[in-house]
Parts: sequence; C-alpha cells; structure tokens
Amino acid sequence: MPSITLPCPAKLNLFLHITGKRTDGYHDLQTLFQLLTVGDELRLSCRKDGQIHLSPEIPNLPTHCNLVYKAAKLLQCATGSPLGANLHLHKELPMGGGIGGGSSNAATTLLGLNHLWQCQLTTNQLAELGRQLGADVPVFVRGKTAWAEGVGERLLPVQMPSLWYLVLAPDCHVSTATIFSHKDLTRDTLAITVAAFLEKGGKNDCQPLVEKMFPQVRDAVDWLDQYGLAQLTGTGACVFAAFQTEQKALDVYAKLPRHLHGFVAQGVNDSPLHQCLP
Repeated sequence: MPSITLPCPAKLNLFLHITGKRTDGYHDLQTLFQLLTVGDELRLSCRKDGQIHLSPEIPNLPTHCNLVYKAAKLLQCATGSPLGANLHLHKELPMGGGIGGGSSNAATTLLGLNHLWQCQLTTNQLAELGRQLGADVPVFVRGKTAWAEGVGERLLPVQMPSLWYLVLAPDCHVSTATIFSHKDLTRDTLAITVAAFLEKGGKNDCQPLVEKMFPQVRDAVDWLDQYGLAQLTGTGACVFAAFQTEQKALDVYAKLPRHLHGFVAQGVNDSPLHQCLP
C-alpha cells in the first residue's frame, strides 16, 4: 500500500492580544502565526482493513486523545473511506510549548490521508474539519503565515520578512485551558490593524501570567532578553527572539546555559508541508 512522509512544521505567535471573552466561553483574539522550517515528521501508509494504528505511544497521552489519531478518525468518518492507516510520528516539538505541535500533527494527518485515501476534499473543507480539532489547526492546513482573528479561525495570509528565530523550550508544560480560564488573564486589549503591528509590534497578553506561574519560563525570558526581545509564543512555555541572520541566532544559541534547551529556525511564508505534498 502507498506511503508518504511529511513534515509537521512549528509556528510562533509573533504577538497575542486577547480582545474579549465570548458568550460561548472562548476568547476573541488577534495574533500573527509565523510558520517555521522545523517541526515533527509523520510517516503515513494505507491499510486495507480500515484500522487506524498510531505509533509510538506517547507517555501520559492515550492514543484516542492524540490529535493525529483523532484527525484520521474524523477524516475517515467525514468521507466514509473504507481505508485505514499506519501513522508513525517522530516527535521533536515539545508538548505544551505553544509552537503548534499537536495542531500541526493533526493538519499533516488530514492533508496526508486526504491524498493517500484520494478523498479529494478541498483545502477549505479540510480546514473546517481541522477547526473541530483545535483553533490552530486551520492555519497549518492552509499553510500560510497569517494574521488571525476571532478564535483564530479568520485567517489573512501575510508576507513577513524571512527572519531567524532562536526558540527556547523551558522544562514545563503550560495548559492552554488553565491560562485562558485564569482570573488574572488580561482580556480587554484594544484591537489593532495589521499595519499597526508591522510598524510598532505587539505583545503577548498571556506572558505576564505564564511567567508568574512558571519560574522556568521567567528564567528563559530573562536569559534571552540579553540578546533580543524575548517573547512568549501562544499560551505555551516556549519563548523566542528574532534575529536578522542565521549566524546571529546560532551565535546566541551557542551561549545557551546547560539547563536551557532550544533550536534555531527560519520563518517562512509558505509551509514546508505544502511544498512536500504531491
């Protein structure tokens, strides 16, 4: 049976403004999703028996809760495909890091199986399926660095300069649900325009709270601030700083103290995943 190996690229939230709380319990926000050149890798192959098999097992994450498995079952149910899949996930991105690991895995599953199973769903249809799995999944399905509003589902592709990023991954797991439900979270930031962000930048409304709750994140921010503006990405633990060249990012990376871990990646406007799809 046919198989394919595809990337699951990471993302950064270059800013995150929370502009209000909705009646359905979600939050209105503004953010800019910056796609990166690094991420996880997913190998997909067809099965004739209709079964979905995911490997390897991830500690403390039952298979039926893994977004890769959930995406495969969702596509199977939505299309009525009689085929199944073997899915092998090579995990590099930290869980709870705010760099889109699980959402990117889900998007790669949807796009990869749509190809292997010959479901012929459009990108719009796959993005709508992805939205059922998480607010960040559609941006990976569409594969463009993008400005996002609403709960993150209203996307506008934006051409960003090709900067290099040093991303640090503190040794902690930050729960999105915990942060968004916390009483001290700022929820009334005024909305801005794309032009205003490109001129003056933005902030992450979750950063003060996450730094307060997780000393590991505060430590990473303090260290990285020596070399550039250190910002939190999303509602996760990872922090990043931007550099004009790869060499500048690597020079700072070489100075990392032993207790900090991270990686250097380039920001791109088009997803590495879409470049690999037939």
